[in-house]
Amino acid sequence: MTEPRNTDAGQQPGTEQGSAGAGQPPPARMGWSKVLLGVTGLLGLAALGYLAVQEVLRARLASDGMAAPTVSMERYLGGKVSLSDLKGKVVMLDFWATWCGPCQAEMPSLVKLAKEYEGKGLVFVAASRDEMPDAPMFVQEFVQSRLPELGPYVVYAPDELAAVFQVTALPTLYFLNREGRVVDAQRGAMSEPALRARIEQALEQ
Repeated sequence: MTEPRNTDAGQQPGTEQGSAGAGQPPPARMGWSKVLLGVTGLLGLAALGYLAVQEVLRARLASDGMAAPTVSMERYLGGKVSLSDLKGKVVMLDFWATWCGPCQAEMPSLVKLAKEYEGKGLVFVAASRDEMPDAPMFVQEFVQSRLPELGPYVVYAPDELAAVFQVTALPTLYFLNREGRVVDAQRGAMSEPALRARIEQALEQ
């Protein structure tokens, strides 16, 4: 880079001082460059922080390879089902509740993707953690007023099942492989593209 020349006493007032700025960006541009570098650095740190938080949250969930328990769950539309009954399918197990805002926002995407990937071997289980004995009433109100297509997927998750899967916050999502073992888990709502990526990854295993 060209070294800037020193201004001297012989320089006439009012003339352009091209020598003072030779090879360097204008001061305003230099300022913006520093701001952009600072923002980029902060975004990088934020991304690292997010990944670190996700690792911590994942560590607090059930481990990959854990076999799903044979706990019977009541279906919203009647009858019972156990996760062990679903072997041979990839299970998307979502712990949610009607009072949970992030759960409400995420649920339409879960239902949409459940239908889309059903033919490829995916089974969606929407495990309600609404408090008994009022859970059926709350779920019925939510399904009928907000998302009628959710009904066939809803079960009522007992405390025993939630404890095994270390559900301490909602939503909490698990994927079980065709052998009924945990292959992925996530605490917190996800976008539709992120959910799609998780589903496809689970189906490939």
